[in-house]
Amino acid sequence: MIPRIDISPLLDQENRGQADRVKQALRSACSEIGFMTIVGHGVDVKRIASLVDAALRFFALPESSKLTAAPERWNPESPNQYRGYFPSSVAGKQGLDIGEPNLEDETLLARPFHERNRVPDELGDAWLHTISAYFDEISRVAGLVFEALTESLDGNPALARAAFARPASLSTLRFNFYPERDTPVAFAKDDGAGLCCETHVDSGLLTLLYQDDRGGLQVRNAAGEWLDVPPDEDAFVVNTGLALQRLTSRALVATQHRVLQAEGPRLSIPFFFEPIPDFEMAPRSLGLPETSEEPAESYEAYLAESMKRFSEYQRDPAEASAGSRAS
Repeated sequence: MIPRIDISPLLDQENRGQADRVKQALRSACSEIGFMTIVGHGVDVKRIASLVDAALRFFALPESSKLTAAPERWNPESPNQYRGYFPSSVAGKQGLDIGEPNLEDETLLARPFHERNRVPDELGDAWLHTISAYFDEISRVAGLVFEALTESLDGNPALARAAFARPASLSTLRFNFYPERDTPVAFAKDDGAGLCCETHVDSGLLTLLYQDDRGGLQVRNAAGEWLDVPPDEDAFVVNTGLALQRLTSRALVATQHRVLQAEGPRLSIPFFFEPIPDFEMAPRSLGLPETSEEPAESYEAYLAESMKRFSEYQRDPAEASAGSRAS
């Protein structure tokens, strides 16, 4: 069973004992299975509903309009290589990758993965405000969880806080839309289950996911069993990725997960909590013990290598060695 954790004590740490228990519960979940759901996060369900409406409005646009938000691979007039819309021909789903809202810092924009978000004109300012407000809220929640995990390992939460400073953070909000299909995108190699999102492990640090009531998300436990992660309108699904597994010397684990094919369309909205480009990929960056003092690669370099695995970021889909980035 996937742990369900009320993180509300982290919002008010006057009761230190309860907050400490939450931190240990988060650590246990991330060390044993790498997945959990969190409630008591402080994000109003109306805020989430507004975001869902915004996502559905985007995907309801004509393909020609959505392609104006695409990177250069699908829109030769776009300056973007990384952020934007990708069509369902890539991995059986449509997607939209959104970075820091209203990013205008020219120094940051000169970096490889900092790009202005491209949005179809017909969506308007209210749509952009909805995205920006949710980005603020989910960044806050992700920061709370990440700092709590860092403290649970006796690391330095101040270093964790600095690692995700905005607007330099590379965090990404993604809309995933799985259209209704007669046949699965793929069949699982282990049990033959029909899938709309292939088995994968997230490459980043921490993912916070909204999934709609279609469900279908499954995570593989240490015994090799597939466990359902049922929909819950009050909860976010949280999982750790390969970057955090590396940073914590495997104290926190990244876990395989997949999405079963279901009747009807499906919407999911993951938020990839990612640090600043120059964040050093070494345990010492979080105040954790490490035997080596040698320089480690930056998160920017790590991200560049990780993106080679995912078809939506390749000019030639045959270059990708795995499926799409997340569920």
